[in-house]
Amino acid sequence: MLNNKKIAVDFDGTIVDDAYPAIGKAKIFAFETLKRLQAEGYRLILWTYRHGKTLDEAVEFCRQNGIEFYAVNSSFEGEVFDSENQSRKLDADWFIDDRNLGGFPGWGEIYNIIQERIEFRVEGKEVLAYSKLKKEKKKGLFW
Repeated sequence: MLNNKKIAVDFDGTIVDDAYPAIGKAKIFAFETLKRLQAEGYRLILWTYRHGKTLDEAVEFCRQNGIEFYAVNSSFEGEVFDSENQSRKLDADWFIDDRNLGGFPGWGEIYNIIQERIEFRVEGKEVLAYSKLKKEKKKGLFW
């Protein structure tokens, strides 16, 4: 299955347990989920605070675990960032990060969210998936 969706993925606390500047233990199902998404045609971008040697180590750790990224800390491979004329905002369809609103749900949930296109809304102090919310009956001319 081919698609053109780009997914930006954080490293520390998301792919691995947070142990920065060291590399933490891989999160349960992180690499299995990333491999599956990649096999389904998603373009994965590593989007991390890491730079220099620590970034190289993270990229190599992922490569050793079967993940080659479409781009690293950029919107596409070979992007040359010009701070005078460009925004640093990354061009991606989804962002996976342990600092999301509501926290990190786990890689199984992440896969379901992407596959089922689950959307969210805040109700009170809870972040709820639309797919899990009760549907309100419409009131109109015919009901």
